[in-house]
Amino acid sequence: MDQQKFLELLQSIQIPDTNRVKAATTELRKTYYPHPQSLLWLLHILTSHDVPELRQQAAVEAQRLIPKHWSSLPADQKPAIREKLLESTLSEEKPLVRHSAARVIASIAGNDLEDGEWESLPGLLHQAATSKQVAHREIGIFILFSLLETAGDAFEDKLPGLFSLFSNTIKDPESAEVRINTMLCLSRVAMLIQPDEDPENLARFVEIFPGMVGVLKSSVDEQNEERVMQAFEVFQTLLGCESALLNKHFKDLLTFMINLAADTDIPDESRSQALSFLMQCARYRKMKIQAIRDMGETLTLKSMQIATEIDDEEDDDDVTPHKSALGLLDLLATSLPPRQVVVPLLAALPQYVNSEQPKYRQAGILALGMCVEGAPDFIATQLDTLMPIVLKLLNDPEIGVRNAALNGVARLADDLAEELCKHHAELIPALLKNLDSASVQAANAADQEKNLDILKASCSALDSVTEGVDKATIVGYIPELVPRLGRLLGHTDLNVKASAAGAMGSIAGSAMDAFLPYFETTMKALSEYVTLKESTEELDLRGTVCDSMGSMATAVGAKAFQPYVQPLMQASEEALHLGHPRLRETSYILWSTLAKVYQEEFTPFLDGVVKGLMESLEQEESDIEVELGEEAKDILGQEVIIAGKKVKVASATDAPDDLDEMGDDDDDDDWDDLTAVTAVALEKEVAVEVLGDVLSNTRQHFMPYFEKTVETTVGLVEHSYEGVRKAAIGTLWRSYACLFGLMEDHTGEKWTPGLPLKSQPSEEVLKLGEVVSIATLSVWDDEVDRAVVTDINRNVSATLKLCGPAILTQDKFAESMTTTMGAIISKAHPCQQDMGDDDDHEGLDDEESSEYDWLVIDTALDVIIGVSKALGSQFSEVWKIYQKPVMKYASSQTNYERSTAVGVIAECTKNMGAGVAPFTEVLLKLLLHRLSDEDPETKSNAAYAIGLLIFHSTNSAAYLPSFNTILSKLEPLLQTRRARTLDNACGCVSRMIMAHQDKVPVDDILPVMVDLLPLTEDYEENTPIFDCIAGLYSQQNSSIIELTPKLLPIFTSVLSDPVEQLDIPTRAKVIATVKFIAEKNPSLIQGNETLMNCVRG
Repeated sequence: MDQQKFLELLQSIQIPDTNRVKAATTELRKTYYPHPQSLLWLLHILTSHDVPELRQQAAVEAQRLIPKHWSSLPADQKPAIREKLLESTLSEEKPLVRHSAARVIASIAGNDLEDGEWESLPGLLHQAATSKQVAHREIGIFILFSLLETAGDAFEDKLPGLFSLFSNTIKDPESAEVRINTMLCLSRVAMLIQPDEDPENLARFVEIFPGMVGVLKSSVDEQNEERVMQAFEVFQTLLGCESALLNKHFKDLLTFMINLAADTDIPDESRSQALSFLMQCARYRKMKIQAIRDMGETLTLKSMQIATEIDDEEDDDDVTPHKSALGLLDLLATSLPPRQVVVPLLAALPQYVNSEQPKYRQAGILALGMCVEGAPDFIATQLDTLMPIVLKLLNDPEIGVRNAALNGVARLADDLAEELCKHHAELIPALLKNLDSASVQAANAADQEKNLDILKASCSALDSVTEGVDKATIVGYIPELVPRLGRLLGHTDLNVKASAAGAMGSIAGSAMDAFLPYFETTMKALSEYVTLKESTEELDLRGTVCDSMGSMATAVGAKAFQPYVQPLMQASEEALHLGHPRLRETSYILWSTLAKVYQEEFTPFLDGVVKGLMESLEQEESDIEVELGEEAKDILGQEVIIAGKKVKVASATDAPDDLDEMGDDDDDDDWDDLTAVTAVALEKEVAVEVLGDVLSNTRQHFMPYFEKTVETTVGLVEHSYEGVRKAAIGTLWRSYACLFGLMEDHTGEKWTPGLPLKSQPSEEVLKLGEVVSIATLSVWDDEVDRAVVTDINRNVSATLKLCGPAILTQDKFAESMTTTMGAIISKAHPCQQDMGDDDDHEGLDDEESSEYDWLVIDTALDVIIGVSKALGSQFSEVWKIYQKPVMKYASSQTNYERSTAVGVIAECTKNMGAGVAPFTEVLLKLLLHRLSDEDPETKSNAAYAIGLLIFHSTNSAAYLPSFNTILSKLEPLLQTRRARTLDNACGCVSRMIMAHQDKVPVDDILPVMVDLLPLTEDYEENTPIFDCIAGLYSQQNSSIIELTPKLLPIFTSVLSDPVEQLDIPTRAKVIATVKFIAEKNPSLIQGNETLMNCVRG
C-alpha cells in the first residue's frame, strides 16, 4: 500500500466535490481500511500533520478502525503510539480535533484496560485534570469522560478517587469547560453506583450534586447555549439512574427547575429545557413528586403563570415556554391525584378568566383543557360550576380568547361528552355564533387568518361536542348545523373543509337514521374529495373525509350506504400506495367501520383487506444508525426512543461489521428513515387493531386467514413500541373469543361456571388458548407501560365473562394472573413504579391515585369480577385472596376508589351466589356503612351490593337483624332524583322482598316503588323488580293487585322500545303477568294495543 496515496485520498475527502469525495471514500474503504497498517498511518497523521482539518478527519476514521485493528498492531509499537497520542492531544489547540482525539484515546483505552494494558492512563489523566494549565485540565477531564463512556466498568473500583477529583473540578475557577465536562463524567459515574450495595459512593454523589446544579445555573447565566444543553442532558440522564441518587435533593431540584422556567430574564430555550426536565419528572418520578408536600400545586400554579406568555403570531411548530408549560400541566394532571393539580388549578382559575388581560383569560381556559384528559371524573363533578366560565369565554370580545375557549371546549368534550351534553342548550348556540362570526370575509389578511382559525376551532369543537350528544337532542340541532357545515365543505381552505367534514361525521354518528334526509346531499359534497392526491394537504383532507364517511355508514346503516361501499373500498385500497401514513391508517379504520356495519356481508372484501393489513404488519423495522456531527456528540452511541422505537445514534467509534460495505448515504436520508420508522410503528398499531375488528365481525368467513393472522400477531407481542404490543395482545384475545364463540355455535353448548370444565373445548380452541396465554404472560407481569397493562386487563376480563373458565386451565395462567392482579391492586406492579425506583412506597399506599393510575387498578378489579363469573360459587375460595385489598379500597378516602370497590363486591357476590355466605357478616358491616356514604355513586353501589348479598347468602342469621336498618337507609335513596341511585334502591328492595317477604313492610313500600317505575337508566335492575312483581302476582298479593292500574302503563313502557329494558326471561315473566291480569279482568287492558298483542301472542 502507498502511504503517500493514502494521504492524498484523505486530503481529497476535504475537497467540496461530491464525486471526488465518493471516489476517495470508496477506495479508502476497499483498498486501505481492511488492513491494520491504515490505522497506524491515521494515528500518525492525527499526531503530527500540520493541517487541523486533516487531523480531524484522521481522528474520525481512526476511531472507526480501532475496534477492528488495534489488537493486530505490533505490541512493541503501542507504548510509543499511546504516549505520542496523549501528548499531541494535550497540546492540540483546535477544540474539535482535541475532542475527536480524546475519543480515539478512549477507544484505545477501552481495549487496553480490558486486557490489563495502559494501566498508567488513569494516573496520567488525573495529572492532566489537576494541571495548572487550563487546556490540560479541559482535555484531561474530557478524555476521562470519553473513557467513562467507553469503558466505565474499568472505573468501578476507582470511584472514591474520581469523586475526590471531581469535587474540585466541578468548581474549577478558570474554565467553564472543565466544569461542564466534570458534569458529563458524573452522569457516567452515576450509572456505576448501586445505592444498596455502595452507600459510601452514593453519599459522595449526593454531596457533589449541588455543584452540578451550580454548573447548570452558571451556564444559563452565561447564556452559553451548548453548555446549557449539555447540562440539561446530564439531568435527563440522571432520571434514568437509580432514584436514590436524586432523592435527597429532589425537592430542591424541582423548585430550582420551575423557578428557572418561570424566569423571563433568561433565554426561552433554557426555560423550555427546564420544563422538559419537569415533564420527564412527572412521567418517571411521579411517586416522588406526589410525596413532596405542595409540590404538585407549586408546579401547577407556576405553569399557569408561564402559559400567559401565549403569542398568537408564533408558528405552530415553535417550542416555547408557554407551550411547554401547558404540556407539563397535561402530564401533571395525568400523573398526580386531582387534589394536587386540578384542585389548585380550579381555585386559581377565576383570577385568570376574569382578568382584564386577554392572555390570562386564554391561559386559564387552555390550562383547564390540558387537565381534562388526566382527571375527567373529577372535572365532571365541577362541570356545572365551570360551564358559565366556558360560555363567557366563548363570547369574549377578543378573538384569541374565543379561539382558546373553542379549543378548551373540544378537549372537555373529548373526555366528558356525556356530561357536557347536559349543557347543549347554551353550548351549541355559542359554538354556532363563533362559526357564523368567522364566516364573513375580513378586512385584511391578518384578520382573515384569525377567522380561519376560528372556523377550524368551531368545527373541531362541534365535532367533539356533537359526538357525545344523544339522538333525541341532536335532532333538534340538525337543521341549524348541517346547512352551515355543508357550505364550509365548499370553502377554499382545505383545512376548513376537513374540519367541517369531521364535524359532519360526528353529527351523523349521533343522529343515526335521523341523518338520512341529509345523507345523499352530504355524500355528494364529500365524494369529490375521496380521490384527491396532488398534495399533502389534499391527502389530509381525503383522510378526514373517509373517516367522516365511515361515521355516516354507521349512522344510516348497511342498506342506505350500499351504493358507496364499492367506490370507497377502491379509493381506500389506492390510498395505501400514495406514500401518506395517515391516509393508510384512515383506510384501515374505514375497513374496521365497514366490517362492523356489514359484518358477514363484508366477506367479498376480505382478500384485499387482509392482504393490505398483512403488508403493513410485515414491513421491515430495523434498528437504524444515524451518524451525526460533533455538535451532537453527547447522544452518540445512545438509543433514542421515537414513537416507542429504539433508534441508535451512531458515534464514530461504532465500526461497521463489514468495512467493505460501509455506506456513504447522506445524513438526510437517514433522518428520513427515522421518520419512516415512527410512521411504521404507529401504522402497525392501527393495522393490528383493525385486524381484530375485522375478524370479530366477519367470524367464520375469516377462517381462511385466521392462522396467518394469529401467527403474524404473535410476532408483534414484544414489539418495542408499546402501542403495537397493546394492540397485538388485544387482537389475540379477540381471536380467542371469536373462535370460542364459533365453537359454541357449532356445538350448541354454552359454557357453565366452575372447574373442572363441564365440556371440553375443541382442539383448535385449546391450542389458541395456549398461544394467547403464553403471549400474554410474556408481557403482563413485567410490562412498564400502564396503558398496555390496562388493556391486557380489559381483554382478560372481557374474555372470562364471555368465554368462561376454559382459559384458566392453560398451564400457569391462573397462577400467574392471580400474582399479577395481586401486584396491581397493591400498587407493586412495574407499571406503577417510578423509573429506576426500588423504594418501598408503603407510605403512599393509602394516598389518592391519579385517575390514569387508577385505571390499571380498576381494570385489574374487573379481571377479578371476570374470574368470579367464570368460577361461579367456586370463586369463594379465590375471594379469600382478594377480600382484604378490595375492602381496603372500599374504605378509601377517594370517592371513585370506594364506589369501584363496592361495585366489585356487588358483582362478585352476584357471580358466586350462595358461595358468598361465609363472608356475609364482614361484607354487610362494610356495605351498611357505605349505604350512608357522602358519595352518591358509592351509596348507589352499596344498595345494589346489599340487595345481592341478601338475595344470595344462605346466612340469613347474619343479615336479618339489620333488615330495619337497611330499609331505613334505603328510604332517602328512594326519594333522590338521581336515576341510577333510584334504580339500585328499587332493585335492593325487590331482592329483599323476594328473600324474606315477611320481614319487609310490603304494603307500605310497594306503592312508593311503583311510583318510581319505569327505570330510566340501569335497566339491569328491571330483572329483580319485575321478578318480584311477577312473584307477588302469582301469590295474588292484595297490595300488588291494588296497584294494577298504576302498573299497566309501566308494563306497556317496558314492553316497548328500547328492547334493552328487559332481558328475555324477564320479558317472558312480564308478559305472563299481563296475561294473568287479562284473565282476571280483561277490561283493564282493553284499548292498550301493546298489552293486547302480548295476550294474543
